[in-house]
Amino acid sequence: MKVDRTAERRGAAAADADADADAAMCKTIEVAVSSPAAGAGAAGAGEELHFTPPLNFAMVDNGIFRSGFPDSANFSFLQTLGLRSIICLCPEPYPEANMEFLKSNGIRLFQFGIEGYKEPFVYIPEETVREALKVLLDVRNHPVLIHCKRGKHRTGCLVGCLRKLQRWCLSSIFDEYQRFAAAKARVSDQS
Repeated sequence: MKVDRTAERRGAAAADADADADAAMCKTIEVAVSSPAAGAGAAGAGEELHFTPPLNFAMVDNGIFRSGFPDSANFSFLQTLGLRSIICLCPEPYPEANMEFLKSNGIRLFQFGIEGYKEPFVYIPEETVREALKVLLDVRNHPVLIHCKRGKHRTGCLVGCLRKLQRWCLSSIFDEYQRFAAAKARVSDQS
């Protein structure tokens, strides 16, 4: 008796192709932690490296992350992301330690100085948001981290604009904004 295995081979080939496509869409970041030689810097023999994400850190989309202002305690975590760019939405000069981190890791800084206000109904310059969106949408800048001081209002405003371009409904955009802004959600940032 002759058995035709052609359909089985096609099914197996399709399954392999699906697995390859899934692997291309999902990137697993593996981090090997080893203690450097004594006197080499970070952790000495027997010490563990700690990977602490910045305040309000989250993945927005493939290759796009958000957070509060990172400091030196967050540098080892940020290295695991393989960042190409950082979008800073604060007007203050970028700290020297952060600039050194960016330089040593080949990360490009895009700074859009949007003032952080406590009053409601503050004007956020439309042209500044438009320019920040251009940087954010350019995949040559990915992986990219967007941040402001706390990763809430200015960052939430830019992420909300991205979500609008992604055709999210407004209620979902506001829900995401409020998850990060918590009790301090500002009406002006949602409009």
